[in-house]
Amino acid sequence: MNKRGSLKWRCRRGMRELDLLLERFLESQYDSLTDADQEIFAQFLEEPNERIADWLLEDAKTENRYARLIQQIRIWNK
Repeated sequence: MNKRGSLKWRCRRGMRELDLLLERFLESQYDSLTDADQEIFAQFLEEPNERIADWLLEDAKTENRYARLIQQIRIWNK
């Protein structure tokens, strides 16, 4: 499986709202991210579902290393 395919698989969180949000972001925005931001996105997908949901859907306090990415996802999703 190539890197993009692996990321797409990891975007499937088992929570429909997160699945759609992350998969759509991957498809439409991932290629425009810098290499460093692409790596941060990959690391972000390693976080537990509950934490990702809190960050993206509940405006929970964000760890510094993901703050910019989460802001990008939120802005893109509006």
